Amino acid sequence: MTEQRPASPRHAELDAGERHAELDARGRHAELDAWRRHTTVHGQLAAHLARELTRATGLSEADHQILDALLDAPGTRMRALELRYALQWEKSRLSHQVARMSARGLLERVACSEDARGWDLSLTAEGREAAARARAVREESVRRLVLETLGPERLALLAEAADLLTERLERAAEEDPACRAVHAEVYGEKVK
Repeated sequence: MTEQRPASPRHAELDAGERHAELDARGRHAELDAWRRHTTVHGQLAAHLARELTRATGLSEADHQILDALLDAPGTRMRALELRYALQWEKSRLSHQVARMSARGLLERVACSEDARGWDLSLTAEGREAAARARAVREESVRRLVLETLGPERLALLAEAADLLTERLERAAEEDPACRAVHAEVYGEKVK
């Protein structure tokens, strides 16, 4: 038989509404704590993956993001504006990164046939080779650090959470005037 402990003096003083508010505040704290833990581990994982990539290939994370996106593009070529939208980068960041990568022979700027004002980015042969090497390194790192650690059930939950957040972020982007303007520019639509 379990012994009933008397309520603490603080607990005894609280009415039902105050107890509910206290429990609610603890729940909100737990939710925010989960978010903080996620952002902390995400930052640590991203930094670790970037270090492994640089050590194995000499490429930065920014190099990899551009190379990886272009590797999947038709003809390994994409409009700069589309790439900027896909990466969610500022125009100046993309411009500076492209200049550095062009100087290293990883990609080249090509006149855009669809829009005389714009330009495309295209991987060079060296860029395709670097992109493939970087992708192999990244896949091995992710497999070892994430996939093998989480296992199939947790990965399914992670994928479900990512899908839910993607849907919500797409709705948020539709509500954001700056995002709507860039989307319209990329896809030739009128801003709503």
